[in-house]
Amino acid sequence: MSTAPQLRPAETCDIDALASLKLRTFRATFIEGFKIPYPAADLAVFEHDSYAPVSVAAELANHAKQTWVVERDGVLLAYAQCGPCKLPHVDVDSRSGELYQIYVDADAQGLGLGRKLLDQSLGWLRATYPGPQWLGVWSGNLKAQVMYQANGFEKVGEYEFPVGTWRDHEFIFRRD
Repeated sequence: MSTAPQLRPAETCDIDALASLKLRTFRATFIEGFKIPYPAADLAVFEHDSYAPVSVAAELANHAKQTWVVERDGVLLAYAQCGPCKLPHVDVDSRSGELYQIYVDADAQGLGLGRKLLDQSLGWLRATYPGPQWLGVWSGNLKAQVMYQANGFEKVGEYEFPVGTWRDHEFIFRRD
């Protein structure tokens, strides 16, 4: 019998498992799901820079950021990460916080984990960064856009997110 999933802050002991989860959910979403044709060399650089254990360790060591994981029976099922806003928008200032990532592994979808992580993230952002809450979302991810809009976010801009030399067209969302 498995236990209920538990949401908790990520710890250094999670680095390898979190790196694997981050890579797996990125690939499932953008390569397998949306079938974005990233050039192999660009993808390799991006995945190493973003999801290698050394990169995840640096993120966890950055005290301006917060990462949560959802774990069940020693297996990471989902994660979210927030921190100071780094989006290229004229209204971003030092009081602005950003939801960087929120992903649920395919096998754990439908368990309400995304909602728990979103609530946790938005609460932390409110307490840590008193300005608007921000996020970037791929322009083709309509499901995520609808969910963010249902949670009070509105589209306020656009930008190009680099994946190596490839550029994903992203929307900037803000919630006041």
